[in-house]
Parts: sequence; C-alpha cells; structure tokens
Amino acid sequence: MSGRSIVPRALPRTVHVLAALALATAPTAGCSTPQPRVTGAAEEGDGLVRGEPAPSAASPFWVDPDSDAARQVRAWEKEGRDAEAKMLRRISERPVADWPAWDDPAPAIRSAVRSAARTKKTVVLVAYNIPHRDCGLYSAGGAKDADAYRSWIGEFAGAVGDAPATVILEPDALPHITDGCTPPEHHAERYQLLSEAVDTLKALPNTKVYLDAGNPDWIDEPAKMAQPLRQAGVERADGFSLNVSNFQSNDSVKTYAKQLSDAVGGSHFVIDTSRNGNGPLSGGREEAWCNPPGRGLGTPPTTDTGDERLDAYLWIKRPGDSDGTCRGGPPAGDWWPEYALGLARRAAS
Repeated sequence: MSGRSIVPRALPRTVHVLAALALATAPTAGCSTPQPRVTGAAEEGDGLVRGEPAPSAASPFWVDPDSDAARQVRAWEKEGRDAEAKMLRRISERPVADWPAWDDPAPAIRSAVRSAARTKKTVVLVAYNIPHRDCGLYSAGGAKDADAYRSWIGEFAGAVGDAPATVILEPDALPHITDGCTPPEHHAERYQLLSEAVDTLKALPNTKVYLDAGNPDWIDEPAKMAQPLRQAGVERADGFSLNVSNFQSNDSVKTYAKQLSDAVGGSHFVIDTSRNGNGPLSGGREEAWCNPPGRGLGTPPTTDTGDERLDAYLWIKRPGDSDGTCRGGPPAGDWWPEYALGLARRAAS
C-alpha cells in the first residue's frame, strides 16, 4: 500500500496477499495490509460477536476487545508471562483500524459498530478493494470490475449506517496513479469510482472520509498529489490520509501534509502513527519498509492534535502485523507477537 517509492531503494509499506511470492520477485513493495479477520461466534442475523470493549485509552475511537493483540495478552497472562502481557497492552488497549473483508465487508463492520455503540465510540475502517489494486504486486486483487466495486462499497456503507465512523478510502489508489504504477487505461475509472465512493460514504449521517495520499518518502513533491485528490473528490470528503503502514516521522509528515493541504484548498488530514515512534529505518538499507528492526509505536490515536487541520493521529496499520517474510517475519498480514512486543517496548509514549 501507500509507501511505494518510484525507485526500488527504501520502499515503504507491504501488503498481505501473495506477499511471500512478491517479496521474492517484485522490484518494489506496497503496503502491509492486514488480513481481514472473522472473530467470535456467530450471532443470529449476521455476524460476529465481540467481547466486552477494552479501555478506550482516552480516545474517541473504538478499541477492538478481540484483536490479535488482546488475545495475545490473554494468552500470555495464562502462561504467566505477566510482564510481556502488560507491555502488549500498549497495543491491545488502543484503537486500531478494522480492514473489512474484500468479499463480504458487512458482517465485520456491523459487529464493530455494535461493539463501539456500547461505549459510544467511533469505528475506524479502511476501504481497500479498488479494482487493479496495488498494480498486481503485494496486495494484488481488488474487486473484479467497476460494478463489483460499486456493489462492495454500497454494502460497506450500508453496514456502517448511521454509526459514527471514520473511513480511510483506498490506501495507495491515488499515489499509484501519481507514480505511474497504475496503467493509464485504468485512471479514469479509478477516479470515477473513488469519487462515487466519497459520495456514497458521505451520504451517511455520521461518517468522515479521508482519501489516501501516500507519504513524503513515496511521492516526494506534495503538489503532485493535488490534482489526483481533486479528481477523486477531496473537496467533498473530509480530507486526506498520510503515512498509512509507513514509518515516516510526525514532523516530516506534517510538513508534507500542510503543503499538500495548501495545494487543495486547505483540506484537513489524518496521519497513521501506528509504527513511526522511531521514524523510518536509516541508512538506505534494503527493504527498509519491511519489518524494519528497532521501530516503535507512535503517537497514540487521538483527535487532540494541536493543529486545526490535523483531525487525528490514527493507528491505521495494525501494529504487530507482519509486512512480509523479510527479516524472519511470517507472511504479510499475519500477526507476529514478537515484533508487536518490540514495537510496544520502544513506544514513543
């Protein structure tokens, strides 16, 4: 996803489907997209059942009480690994975005919405199913055609309904147009689908929508993203997202964001701070985007940013999900408790 560099040096984000093959063969990398998960027992009528909500960590956003991190905490407590379990609560007790399934997004969304309603919290969701996704690389796939995508986004929106929600719309879709990765014959359709998706989601009474705009290590000049954002309907959205699944520091992302915001009429933005506590891996090392060592959790999710245009720091990437089989990791998108524990130990706060 959103982290591709035009040259194959320190490539940002990875993704999960076909990751093992791609890591061995592809010259560039995308974003480490979480595997959609189905958790809990079936509940009559649809869906998934979540446990009792976890602590909110002083945030307006929903915490998944049955996340991989939460289940790991419970497992380690049963094993007597109390110190490690306590450390991992730095992830399990904070809100992380849900990435609904690409075939049927509604059950997971309805489950999250019900759980969030118990504590009057806002769900954070990622819509990631655009046709020709990730240029056929790490996150290859997406809806089979435009009509399938329209149906999918309609189901997505229908499951959200009138619940408070923040949606990150299609990580990488616009940066991949900008960097030339997405073939020109798909550009017009992609702009149209994104624009329609903005309208579909913004028709909901309590949903905020942010179009993804990459990160400053990927698209080096903010002005290059301005026209793509406008064509996708950023003026009708709530703004744009940056640094999804990447490691760029808050300062560098905010500098980039303000320049891009100025270029699109003052749009607001959100920043993924899930793993950027220590910034990116230095030294131009190979595959710096993929499970880099020494990284730490960044600013916890909050809307208290001190910047009128920065709407929130969010954990969009799920901390502890592998970027791929590099550096001893499991397949991209799989939960990696040892890496999660390292992120927690080196947390910025």
